[in-house]
Amino acid sequence: MNLALLLLRLLLAGLLFGHATQKLFGWFGGAGRAGTGTVFEQWGFVPGARLATLAGLLELAGAASIATGLLTPGGCALVIGTMTVAAVATAPQGFWAQRGGCEVPFCYGALAVVLAFSGPGAWSLDHALGLPELSGYVWGAAALLTGLAAATVPLSARARALRARDSTTTR
Repeated sequence: MNLALLLLRLLLAGLLFGHATQKLFGWFGGAGRAGTGTVFEQWGFVPGARLATLAGLLELAGAASIATGLLTPGGCALVIGTMTVAAVATAPQGFWAQRGGCEVPFCYGALAVVLAFSGPGAWSLDHALGLPELSGYVWGAAALLTGLAAATVPLSARARALRARDSTTTR
């Protein structure tokens, strides 16, 4: 079980690292801060470049927490929050990624939920440092609810920005 959790953590963290560095640095075929910022603004997240930078940094922090197994529920909450925002923004295109849908953020967020409930396993910094067991129903639910609650802030701001944009384009 510990090997499986380590592999799951490293897989998800590696994917999140790539996802974040596409936004931040344009690595792995990404658009970098400016290009991703333009996309963010099209989705209603203003100012786009700053919010793309924030999203990338939060994803990197979540990836580091998950990879190392250090304070795993907190790292999972970061991923759940950022991926919820991304999933909502891309949901109008449908589910599948080939059409620009929310498949990728949904899958990353869902894996973070699983890890929040399971915990990082014995092969983690949490375990090595003797931290209390940060897994189970309470920690999983706390990570899920914290991530979802955090997502309401940018999603509410986005809704206001989209309403303002729509009101100026209909005049």
